[in-house]
Amino acid sequence: MKSPALFSTLLLALFLSLFAACSDDSSSSPTSEATPASKSRGKTLVAYFSRTGNTKPLAEYAAEYLGATLFEITAKIPYTDEDIAYYTDCRADREQKDESARPEIATAVENMDEYDTVIIAHPIWHGIAPRIISTFLESYDFSGKTLLTFCTSASSPLGQSAKQLQELTPNSTWLESKRFAIGTSREEIEKWLDDVL
Repeated sequence: MKSPALFSTLLLALFLSLFAACSDDSSSSPTSEATPASKSRGKTLVAYFSRTGNTKPLAEYAAEYLGATLFEITAKIPYTDEDIAYYTDCRADREQKDESARPEIATAVENMDEYDTVIIAHPIWHGIAPRIISTFLESYDFSGKTLLTFCTSASSPLGQSAKQLQELTPNSTWLESKRFAIGTSREEIEKWLDDVL
């Protein structure tokens, strides 16, 4: 007959081996809960134009939440305060009246082909996106890509801005665009992204 001490030792060893196996299984099993960045939207780019700095933080919130690449659209000839002094026949006034105006961009997106989804963030100038956003959209081939925009403004609505931009990229899939107030919270941006993507 085996001694009680030996039996207890064998029983303890069996228990420890079973416990270790269960721990390994639970730590290696994948989680079924999808995070926002793991949704099947492919690689994402957030491109933004922010002359006064109001659009920039919202674009950063979106890029951080989605794990996306952040790209700033900067004008080759920077806009001064005088350039956006509305209703003074300033540069912005003249550009927004001229449908053919295409302000030059100082930088370029590397490997645009790698991105499946492109989010464009911009302010509203005279009821539409600044013409530099048209320059951006006409600088690349967005065929087959998913596009969406959001704008920031103190009071102006989205208006015809989204429709105007969509006409520049007819071979893309456009999702619903949205207008946000200046100072919109990170949580509100994240909620919108969850809803729209």
